[in-house]
This record gives sequence, C-alpha cells and structure tokens, in this order.
Amino acid sequence: MAEIVEGGGGDGKHGKKKAKKGSARIDMTPMVDLAFLLLTFFVLAATLAKPKAMEILYPKEVDDDKDQTKVKAFLTTTILLGEDEDEIFYYEGVYKKDSTQLKKTDLSKDGVRKLMLEKNKDIIFLVDQLKDKAAKKEISEAQYDEAYKEVVGGENAAICIIKTLPKTKYKNVISSIDELNICSVRKRAIQDMTEDEEADVLVKSTELNLRNN
Repeated sequence: MAEIVEGGGGDGKHGKKKAKKGSARIDMTPMVDLAFLLLTFFVLAATLAKPKAMEILYPKEVDDDKDQTKVKAFLTTTILLGEDEDEIFYYEGVYKKDSTQLKKTDLSKDGVRKLMLEKNKDIIFLVDQLKDKAAKKEISEAQYDEAYKEVVGGENAAICIIKTLPKTKYKNVISSIDELNICSVRKRAIQDMTEDEEADVLVKSTELNLRNN
C-alpha cells in the first residue's frame, strides 16, 4: 500500500510555478499481517513427523517337538550377527559343532543379497512373472497378493534364520530383514544364537582381526 506525500512548491524564477514533487512511502503493515496469517496457517495445517518403529517378534520357545517348524536343511541359510557391525557370518544347512564352517559376509549387494538371490532364484523368477501379469492387468491386485503369498511360502522357497546376540546392533537386524525383502525371502525367523554358535563367532572374529592387523 503506497501513500503519496506532497512536497514543496512555490514560485520559481520569472513567475513560473514549480511542479509539485511527491515521495512514495510503502506501508508494510498489511504485509506483516499477511505473513503472520500464513505462518499461523502452516503451523496449524502441518502434521508433525511421527517416529517410525519396526516391531520384531521373536518366536516363542517350545519344548514339544510337535510345536516346532520343520524346515529343509538344503534350503536353509543361517545368518549370525555379532556384536560389531562387521561381524556377520553365515552357514548353510544344519549347524554341527566342530564341523560347520562359518563364512564371512556383509549386508551389501555383494554379500547377503547375492547369497539369497542365488538361493531363492526359482522363487524370484515366479514372483517376477506375477509382477509382469499384474502390470499387464492380466490378474487383479487381490489375485496377485494371494498368488504371491503362495509362491513365497512354497515348499521350494528359501529359508533364512537370523540369529543375534544380546548386544547385536539393531541396525544390522533391520538391514538383514531389508535384504531378505529384496530377495523375496518370506520364510524367515529371528532367534538367539546357541552357545556353540556364539563361541564360533567369537573365534572367527578374533581370527579376522589378527589377520587384518
């Protein structure tokens, strides 16, 4: 909003009148009011970011063999997460003391992901076919969801067991689950390490530290 203020005038030489000059002054009051109105609107309309959390449910302990889930050894991979971020090992099949050899891996695309993509390649192929059909509208979303659950939960689907220690980094657990999601590995469980597995992880980690130093 501008306000014109008239300046001086008067007669000049030879009796000629000088043109009156005006100076402009901007009134910022309406602009300040508008700024506060906008600020109030955005404060009231904004949604505060809610903390996101992932709930992890550990399987219940059972004493009766009938309550335990039977899995095929050749389809099973066990990932052992140590206390440090780089203490990540795995073995395939059934763990046997003094004979099972732990292998070093990591949570990169060349680590757990590469391992599980190869292990679960048949299931991934079927999932890709379902995605292609869904993209072409050959099947509905409900049909896709039902078929997907059947495929990833089939008898030939890879199985992954993530085992942790009390001081395992939560970040590593989440990253492991993310890698399994990428590889369409839905048959999975999170468990505590056995004493023998924990001892093997400690030995393997010590060996690697001595080798690096």
